[in-house]
Amino acid sequence: MSFNHQEIENKWQAYWEENKTFKTDTYSKKEKVYALDMFPYPSGAGLHVGHPEGYTATDIFSRMKRMQGYEVLHPMGWDAFGLPAEQYAIDTGNSPAAFTEHNIATFKRQIQELGLSYDWDREINTTDPNYYKWTQWIFTKLYEKGLAYMDEVAVNWCPALGTVLANEEVIDGKSERGGHPVVRKPMKQWMLKITAYADRLLEDLEEVDWPESIKDMQRNWIGRSEGAEVTFTIDEHDEEFTVFTTRPDTLFGATYAVLAPEHPFVEKIVTPAQKNAVEVYLDEVQTKSDLERTDLAKDKTGVFTGTYAINPVNNAKMPIWVADYVLMSYGSGAIMAVPAHDERDYEFATKFELPIKEVVAGGDISKEAYVGEGKHVHSDFLDGLGTDDAITKMIEWLETNGCGERKVTYRLRDWLFARQRYWGEPIPIIHWEDGTTTAVPEEELPLELPVMTEIKPSGTGESPLANNSEWVNMTDPNTGMKGRRETSTMPQWAGSCWYFLRFIDPDNPEQLADPKALEEWLPVDIYIGGAEHAVLHLLYARFWHKFLYDIGVVPTKEPFMKLYNQGMILGEGNEKMSKSKGNVVNPDDIIASHGADTLRLYEMFMGPLDAAVAWSTNGLDGARRFLDRVWRLIINDDTLSDKVVDDGNTSLDKVYNETVKKVTEDFEHLHFNTGISQMMVFVNEGNKADKLPKDYIEGFVKMLSPVAPHLSEELWDRLGHPETISYEPWPTFDESKLVEDEVEIVVQIMGKVRSKINVAKDISKEELEKQALADEKIQKLTNGRTIRKVIVVPGKLVNIVAN
Repeated sequence: MSFNHQEIENKWQAYWEENKTFKTDTYSKKEKVYALDMFPYPSGAGLHVGHPEGYTATDIFSRMKRMQGYEVLHPMGWDAFGLPAEQYAIDTGNSPAAFTEHNIATFKRQIQELGLSYDWDREINTTDPNYYKWTQWIFTKLYEKGLAYMDEVAVNWCPALGTVLANEEVIDGKSERGGHPVVRKPMKQWMLKITAYADRLLEDLEEVDWPESIKDMQRNWIGRSEGAEVTFTIDEHDEEFTVFTTRPDTLFGATYAVLAPEHPFVEKIVTPAQKNAVEVYLDEVQTKSDLERTDLAKDKTGVFTGTYAINPVNNAKMPIWVADYVLMSYGSGAIMAVPAHDERDYEFATKFELPIKEVVAGGDISKEAYVGEGKHVHSDFLDGLGTDDAITKMIEWLETNGCGERKVTYRLRDWLFARQRYWGEPIPIIHWEDGTTTAVPEEELPLELPVMTEIKPSGTGESPLANNSEWVNMTDPNTGMKGRRETSTMPQWAGSCWYFLRFIDPDNPEQLADPKALEEWLPVDIYIGGAEHAVLHLLYARFWHKFLYDIGVVPTKEPFMKLYNQGMILGEGNEKMSKSKGNVVNPDDIIASHGADTLRLYEMFMGPLDAAVAWSTNGLDGARRFLDRVWRLIINDDTLSDKVVDDGNTSLDKVYNETVKKVTEDFEHLHFNTGISQMMVFVNEGNKADKLPKDYIEGFVKMLSPVAPHLSEELWDRLGHPETISYEPWPTFDESKLVEDEVEIVVQIMGKVRSKINVAKDISKEELEKQALADEKIQKLTNGRTIRKVIVVPGKLVNIVAN
């Protein structure tokens, strides 16, 4: 006998919606838990089976915490601005707003059919002006504090499309759409000064419970380096340039310098004889992305400028080259090359036959660069010193001689915050005809995105908003000065930087959120999502949160206390699911055939939550069979089984209490697969029993309810409880019932194990000896032999010494 999952799931989903079962009391007196999902971008494809894995994990945790007496905040919303909707609008002529609205409706239906216990009264949408009003408000605060500014940076410009492209839209120097040539060119862009928070973003990683691998990714992205900034003069020119190096001790080994192709000095210092070669090279490299340019495996390219720099420590002339492996966006856009002790410089010097000078002993520089430590050689006043001492002494020399200083730098760059797109939050800035800029006054926020029926590139590099002259052009009513609204929009990251704050107080028209509510709920207790957001989303969200902390908006330095990355669900052949492979599993199909509870149970039982696991139809079938067994254990002929009694079988005492203990501990630590496994053990033992104590069955259904909530609500109702199971007290275990009444004793003859017997735990030594000798196997083996001695070790073994 199987249960009707469609009937049961429809019934309880309607009940939860009608009764607002999972509504959160913001100012509850209970202890609070905030469980957060990385909210999804509502794509046209809808949910895939990877989404429910993380959502189910937070849902199980949330449901258990409610039953343990906590007030739980478990919300859901939509990260709905972004490129795919705009691309759809350009390709089809339809509205990105309507496309997004349709996708959200699909996602919401699918999520509700999974039985996820969200408080839908807190639903947010980043494209809602009532939401992005506060995204714009945060931007204006950053602007007021000097942390939002305009700078000229290199962008991907596609002349044929008349627009700036994101890095991911450029493939091999051509636009993903249309295959048109793309070049790098400087353009004024809005930037956020995240580098001002670099040290705090590093230091405060020690305060959060995150996987060490994720912390390391953040540390590497920030890339704090200690070293020196060295100033090089240019021979026969008035200019000088600076280089940052972590190894100033190798300065005597610097034999050439390299400038990035975008460096402003390139055009100034190139000699007439080299001018044509340099121009040709600059044309070649301007189509390459930063990723292509810094690929360690690529062939090194470059061109000599014809000019020399002067090495400050020995006045040696160093040829200045231009090479694309140096980026203007990193450091000063210039490097000193020490080919004997840097692999990349060694490859370049070898290719272009540049000098390679050893200054650290320990390798064979005729074969490869030596990057290890050692005693300094050919280094004048550093000779004989080890690396650390040589670095210290060289920095002292540079500072004394006025050609360098100690310096800390970061790999982290300021955040390019502008997108030349329509479908995004308008940046609330006005550019006035006198060259000044001001933020849109707070009382005029939100600056709403105008409805546009035709979204096409402006052709100037600005966003399609530039085509809407009525929206762009304005006049100051007080001064009569003419101005233009900023036409760039914010990146998709913007809305996801702070959404967890708005969930706390989503309908507040006066503030981002009530400070008292923020004090009650922050930081987020547990945040679950995919590892693809391990760096940028988390870094940007931490940056904004720290800024909001500094201006007194939020009460905590960090937003997310515990982070957990779910693993990936692969296709049946252990390949990543994709449309092209035809192995994508649609959760709608599974819910129809097996039920939402089965899908939830299966995804949690597949393996550890953080592991990559392949989908298995057999495994899914097995999950459904287990739920059918649970149903049959409790329900017989559509009524409560006669086996369920008010007083009954004490043989289940141990397995029930073991199950409560293990499931509670495992769910607490997100080890859902092992907790479910223990519930299967209980069901197996229950099927063997003649009678099932009702309180044990009720406790079991409570433990099952976070995983399979629809079935559990139905069983709870059949067990005689008209109220939802969602707030019933979580089961507790009796420690005394976990203690074994019996122990297994090994019986040996002359040191060899011959039998095993079960005896009372508190048996006396005399009685234990008697039972061992009375064992049938032992009697047969000692028949006719003289027993000289019996050694008894209580609780462990009996050893019989016999002739």
